[in-house]
Amino acid sequence: MIVHRRAVTAVLAATTLLLTAGCSSDGSGDDSPGGGTGSASSGTAPGSSPTRQAAEATPPAKGSVKVLRTVTEGLKTPWGLAPLPDGDLLVSSRDDGTITRIDGRSGKKTELGEVSGVSAAGEGGLLGIALSPDYASDRMVYAYFTSDSDNRVVRMVYDERKTPGEQLGAPDTVFKGIPKGFIHNGGRIAFGPDKMLYAGTGESGDTGLSQDRKSLGGKILRLTPEGDPAPGNPFPGSPVYSYGHRNVQGLAWDAKQRLFASEFGQDTWDELNAIKPGGNYGWPDAEGRSDDKKFQNPIAQWHTDDASPSGVAYAEGSVWMAGLKGQRLWRIPLNGTQASADPQSFLKGEYGRLRTVVSAGGDKLWLVTSNTDGRGSPKDGDDRILEIQVS
Repeated sequence: MIVHRRAVTAVLAATTLLLTAGCSSDGSGDDSPGGGTGSASSGTAPGSSPTRQAAEATPPAKGSVKVLRTVTEGLKTPWGLAPLPDGDLLVSSRDDGTITRIDGRSGKKTELGEVSGVSAAGEGGLLGIALSPDYASDRMVYAYFTSDSDNRVVRMVYDERKTPGEQLGAPDTVFKGIPKGFIHNGGRIAFGPDKMLYAGTGESGDTGLSQDRKSLGGKILRLTPEGDPAPGNPFPGSPVYSYGHRNVQGLAWDAKQRLFASEFGQDTWDELNAIKPGGNYGWPDAEGRSDDKKFQNPIAQWHTDDASPSGVAYAEGSVWMAGLKGQRLWRIPLNGTQASADPQSFLKGEYGRLRTVVSAGGDKLWLVTSNTDGRGSPKDGDDRILEIQVS
């Protein structure tokens, strides 16, 4: 078939215009220090242009949280949470190294089994869990845990037909060699919209690892479900997706498939970041916002007493961030990859330390407390899972 040269030229010109319109800025943002309740960058953030951001719906500046019910209580060192297709929940115990199924209606607990190879100490142990993208057919549960030698990701077959306590198959190591420490083990894993496995790691107390792209510490990793560096990663042949992190424990995607991550600061600023492939997030040279243009600035930051963030989730146009030391749930409304209003806090001190928050669909979230982790003050019922409604 013959195509007229003018038509080809017109198509190429239109394609070029579209690609130019989609180019992103450097995302440096506003360098003002902000306040203890968090503050938003005013510049264009990575991965979006001003034109695209202006066209996106922006949630109200103020939102709301309503606790609908306590799903279950009496949990010990809960850390990761994975909703099952039928509405039940899987929760990991950091110190016991077990995974328990929670009936989404009655709250009844059934222990699936213990994950072999877990070596719990300090902030290490059995941490994040996630279901395989093909869970309906392969019944695979992925877990991030601390072993005797490292932090690693494994996967196990969950066989409901077996006796409770023996329903987890032997762990198959998918990825290993992540530095371990008494502190800063990272631990959050999640499958992204691209069906690739993302893992937040910590620098294990060795700050030099974060800026070393050859190290797996202080990074966000992007892997295939089999544990290989994912296609399209920013550094060829490397699992590293972003670097310069201190301790990443929260990963969530918005409705446009953009990734956000929470990060523990040291003494001054905790962060919520919009993640740019190949981006350098500054640690240990920068904590919070920086004037150095080679670093990606956070879209919001908090004093460490107000946050110490772990899990994050996306719902109703906002990122929701669980605070441990801050003992509250933060709402960060979004316009593209920047905050559209000041962060707002909820549930301050009502349930103690908050570890994990996961989307329950629509305007609902699952929220997991963390009062039995050695730093909290256990209350009646110890740790629990809440169902909440947000706006």
